[in-house]
Amino acid sequence: MVVLEVSSKLGKAIKLDEDRWKHALEHPEMKDQLHCVKEALVDPDEIRESVHTPSIWMFYRLYPHSPVSEKYMLVIVEVSDGEGFIVTAFFTDKVKKGDLLWKKSR
Repeated sequence: MVVLEVSSKLGKAIKLDEDRWKHALEHPEMKDQLHCVKEALVDPDEIRESVHTPSIWMFYRLYPHSPVSEKYMLVIVEVSDGEGFIVTAFFTDKVKKGDLLWKKSR
């Protein structure tokens, strides 16, 4: 079952299925944070491509007041044939290495 389906900042159709959402919820701070996952995909601060796997994109959005203090919501998406599937999502304190695909103008 699809929990979330959005068009990302880069125009990719991205889906989150129930199994992947359950995986994300293994991080207790992710409870009631589905809206943050959506915001990170639709209005990210930046998008990076994984250094190790070019088909993995990392969407970041900074939340000054997340459930675990000031952190980035990181949504990891596997992209294939014009669409993406969320692998996981969690809060992190820094942006990981990777090629910059897009960055919000400040």
